[in-house]
Amino acid sequence: MTPSAPTASPRPPEPAPDLPVLYRDGMMLIIDKPHGLPVHAGPKGGETLADHLDALRFGLPRAPELAHRLDKDTSGCLVLGRHAKALALLGKMFANGSVGKTYVAVIEGAPTEDAGRIDQPLAKRSPHRGWWMQAVPKGTPGAQEAITDYRVLHRAGGFAVMALSPVTGRTHQLRAHLSNLGHPIFGDAIYGGASRLPGGPKLHLHSRRIVVPLKANGPPVAASAPLPPHICETLSALGLSPDEIGRAADAVEWGAKST
Repeated sequence: MTPSAPTASPRPPEPAPDLPVLYRDGMMLIIDKPHGLPVHAGPKGGETLADHLDALRFGLPRAPELAHRLDKDTSGCLVLGRHAKALALLGKMFANGSVGKTYVAVIEGAPTEDAGRIDQPLAKRSPHRGWWMQAVPKGTPGAQEAITDYRVLHRAGGFAVMALSPVTGRTHQLRAHLSNLGHPIFGDAIYGGASRLPGGPKLHLHSRRIVVPLKANGPPVAASAPLPPHICETLSALGLSPDEIGRAADAVEWGAKST
C-alpha cells in the first residue's frame, strides 16, 4: 500500500501589502486604505477592500468588517471590527461622535479665517446622482445636519493645506462643504471640477488620524496614517514638508471648537 502524501497545513493568508495595519487588538484593526480602492462593490465591479478582508483575520474564525467607511479616492485610517460585539460597540461610537477624526486636505485657495466651523446641511443633488450631495439652506426638507471644523495649516502657491474634523459623518461631507465654501479639494472630480481623464490630479483628501476611546478606564487608541505619495508630491512642490504637515495635523486639538 502506497502511503498517502502528508497533507500540508493551510497557512493563514497574509495581509495585502497595500493594506498596512496601523493598530491591532482583539476587537479592532485600523488599516491604511490606499487611494482608489473602494470599500464596497460598485456597479462596474472591480477590486474592493472586501477582496482582502479575509487576509486580515489574524487567526480569528471570521474576517473583520467595516466599522465606518471612506470614499474610494480618500486614503488613510479605516477602522474594522473583528467580531459582532466589537462592531456593535464601534458603530455606537461612530454614531454618537465619540471617535476623533482628523483629515488632511489640499484645497484650492484658502478661507479668510485660520480656523472655523462649517455648519451647513447637506442633501442629495437628485435621485439620479446616487450619493452626490449639495449644501442647502437650513430647514430644507430631507436635508441632514452637517458640521465640519477646520484649521488652516499652511497657505502656499494659491493652495491651502487644511486639517479637517467632521463633527457629523455625512456622505461626501468634507468634499461638499469645502466646495460650497468656494475652496474645493484639489483633484475632486465631483465637487471641484477636476479632470476625470487618466493622468489628472488625484483627490487630495486623507484620513490622517483616528482616536477611538475603546476602553472606558484606559487611554484611547490613536493611529496616524502617513500621507500618500500624490499628496506628498504636491506638498513638496509647494515647498512644504509632508512630515511636518502630518505632525501639525496630529497636534490639532479639536476639543476647543471654533465657531
